[in-house]
Amino acid sequence: MSVQRRERARHAAICALPLSIVMVLAGALASARAADLFDDLYRRGQQQNGTLRTFIAQFTETTTSTLLTRPLTARGTVAVERPARVVLRYVEPDQRVVLIDGDRMTIVWPSRSVRQTRDIAASQKRVQKYFVDGSPRELRSHFEIAAAPQPSGYLVTMVPTRKQIKEGLSRLELSIDATSLLMTSMAMTFPNGDSKVMTFTDVKPNAPIDPAMFRVDGVK
Repeated sequence: MSVQRRERARHAAICALPLSIVMVLAGALASARAADLFDDLYRRGQQQNGTLRTFIAQFTETTTSTLLTRPLTARGTVAVERPARVVLRYVEPDQRVVLIDGDRMTIVWPSRSVRQTRDIAASQKRVQKYFVDGSPRELRSHFEIAAAPQPSGYLVTMVPTRKQIKEGLSRLELSIDATSLLMTSMAMTFPNGDSKVMTFTDVKPNAPIDPAMFRVDGVK
């Protein structure tokens, strides 16, 4: 598989899997008991999940790879509109858009003359199964999960145990802020040792989102 194809596959994982976890965990309450922390975060997050319609934030994405001489940093805006629209609009180091709309993912990267649309129905189905229709018990049948309190909130670590998931992801770490109870960072480690870290600032749940955010005719 070419470098470009690997990168596109990782974008699919970045968009589909972790942003669904945002929806599950964003409303978790700070009063969760340490003994059953993940179960409580999941359950209470699900209780509030029904009130979450939109999600918008600024992000910084740092990629490390054996193919890179130094980490690559990119910045932009992420927006989610339930039930099935997610967009990453990059502004640095150059403009590009990654849009998920239902079962389709579109990548527009003008500086590289890239415009592609992929069917991601299979990955969306897995996200629905594991993180929307599932339960802590179901998740633990596919991941080793640890949750721990941190000085600024909580850290949830998920290590896949199922072969199909392990082929695309080795480790997922989610940091949740203790005050806002929203995700502040997400770190992914891939089977080849590469990694990607996304940190989120200016997080606004249920904020109005300009419909133009989800258009890919241009990348303005």
